[in-house]
Amino acid sequence: MMKLRKLMFVLPNLFTVTSIFCGFYAITLCSGEAGPVQFYQAALAIFFAMFFDGFDGRVARLTKTQSDFGVQLDSLADVISFGAAPGLLVYKWALAPLGFAGLFISFAFAACGALRLARFNVLAARNPHGGGGRFFVGLPIPIAAGMLVSVIISHHAAAGGEPLAAAAAVPMAVAVAALSLLMVSTVRYRTFKDARPNRKSALAFMLMVLGGVVIATQFHPAWVLVACCGAYLALGLVESAVQVRSHLVARKVASGAVAAVAVASVIDDEDEEDEDSEAEAGPGNDGPAYL
Repeated sequence: MMKLRKLMFVLPNLFTVTSIFCGFYAITLCSGEAGPVQFYQAALAIFFAMFFDGFDGRVARLTKTQSDFGVQLDSLADVISFGAAPGLLVYKWALAPLGFAGLFISFAFAACGALRLARFNVLAARNPHGGGGRFFVGLPIPIAAGMLVSVIISHHAAAGGEPLAAAAAVPMAVAVAALSLLMVSTVRYRTFKDARPNRKSALAFMLMVLGGVVIATQFHPAWVLVACCGAYLALGLVESAVQVRSHLVARKVASGAVAAVAVASVIDDEDEEDEDSEAEAGPGNDGPAYL
């Protein structure tokens, strides 16, 4: 029984190591004189790494084998599979024509992903409940990598395996830079760990399905994955903007209330001074004096 328990601790780590293998395989596919087919296969490998990364934590919770070792291993795996591998992939696929600028932007993506993971580990260590809150601080690195690989997979399927046009290098550079900044930002993104089947969640699911059908029929089914990732990005930005606006309104109301209290206090002080002056003057001192 004890040996079986020890083997159960290996199971979630096996998922994590498999995610590392997928990221490493994607790197090997991108090295050398890679073409559109290799880029497509590398994107699929990173996509499978997302699958294994998403299940290692669930397996650990299901088997009650969570450990600090697993948390650290998962972060190191994410740096390889969702930082270094997508950074190299997007450089070889789109940003190489930009020269050093493209190389630096690709590096920034991997570096910002590592910084975001380090911040997540620090916040999780300070939180008594670990990292299982309702929101992520900054865009999760698997979602950032998923956005890139979904674009590569969708382009390969929609363009019939044709290489990316050189004119798309600058827009892709802007997109990669934006994803890098979102990872190290304080924009909050939902974890959906508190999601429950209800009317609101059912409506959101139906809207997603309807939007996917429209995109698949009007454009190409491959772009549905890009739309899903883009919707998640937009959701975090909109919710953060609403939160900032509510915070500013609350501060404005609070400052207005403080100002009103201060004005009321000044008026009360002036009224008290007037009453004291009238009391000192007396009732007979306000008219002319007669001898």
